[in-house]
Amino acid sequence: MTSEVINSQDLSKVDPVFGQASFDNHEQIVFCNDKDTGLKAIIGIHNTVLGPALGGTRMLPYNNEWEALNDVLRLSRGMTFKSAITGLNLGGGKAVIIGDAKTQKTPELLKRFGEFVHSLNGKYITAEDVGMHTEDMDIIREVTPYVTGMSETKGGVGSPSPITAYGVFMGMKAAAKFKYGTDILEDKKVYVQGIGSVGEELVEHLVNEGADVTIADINQERLEEVRSKYGVIIYGGHDIYTEDMDIYAPCALGATINDDTVYRLKADIIAGAANNQLAEESKHGRILQERGIVYAPDFLINAGGIINVYAELENYDRQEIMRKTENIYNTTLEILENAKINNLTTHNAAFNIAKERIETRKRENSK
Repeated sequence: MTSEVINSQDLSKVDPVFGQASFDNHEQIVFCNDKDTGLKAIIGIHNTVLGPALGGTRMLPYNNEWEALNDVLRLSRGMTFKSAITGLNLGGGKAVIIGDAKTQKTPELLKRFGEFVHSLNGKYITAEDVGMHTEDMDIIREVTPYVTGMSETKGGVGSPSPITAYGVFMGMKAAAKFKYGTDILEDKKVYVQGIGSVGEELVEHLVNEGADVTIADINQERLEEVRSKYGVIIYGGHDIYTEDMDIYAPCALGATINDDTVYRLKADIIAGAANNQLAEESKHGRILQERGIVYAPDFLINAGGIINVYAELENYDRQEIMRKTENIYNTTLEILENAKINNLTTHNAAFNIAKERIETRKRENSK
């Protein structure tokens, strides 16, 4: 009877956690459920060799629990390498809350989530992400100290979005320097896909530099707002990947570079704020390399946000935040040059450096 049940299942779900490609040796996964508040959340702790796992919480109405689990695992893993490549003494973690942030987010739900975070005794420190804001972090802070990204009035550094966008801008300029020999973006055609808070901040930097900016988003009202503010163009076509552009900046959700888009994309450079832009890192990274498209690794250039909230833990000032974020330019350029010299994809070049830092610390800790 048991074998009949197993054989009738979708084989891809026989090992729903440890068997997932995105599991990648996570240290701990916590499933959080609270009937009274309606909380359903997952906390992923990928690696704590360099320090406590720090990563934001996003709240989205996922289509199903499999989608939520895969998202938190991919994001948590990415945070490990983001902190490592940026030189921060932090591990990688992330959390997702399943639900509509506009209609289902309540103070009670946030506090209950905070209690789950608190139960991990500092192994995981949360922050804001998609669907969450600084005021939500303020509420979570009422029940646990293991939270960053609070309002400035509450002693925090405020929203990480401006710093994230600035880091992406620095990474984009470095990629332009590598590709064109100059980091001046004036008159470069840049398509920004996703006009959330980070996307808008990036648009402002690009417009100030004189770039030719086109924006795309599923929210038409938001598009109109940003267009009227910065005088940019709203994309009106049906397939953004086939448009002639210099730089593609994905700033919404991940995996926009996939089997369906990787050969259609007409861009010299990919540099955006979205996490996990490559659906399959090795495969799609290699295709981009073969096509001569410069990919600025997302977990490197979007690290401004974690640099910003890390300041709350290390008590460094705004000037140091900006210095560390500006250094994304130098690190990006070094990695792009390293990838070229060693015939690596840019993703693997960055990944190898991050992984080596973790392995070195692990050897030191074992002595």
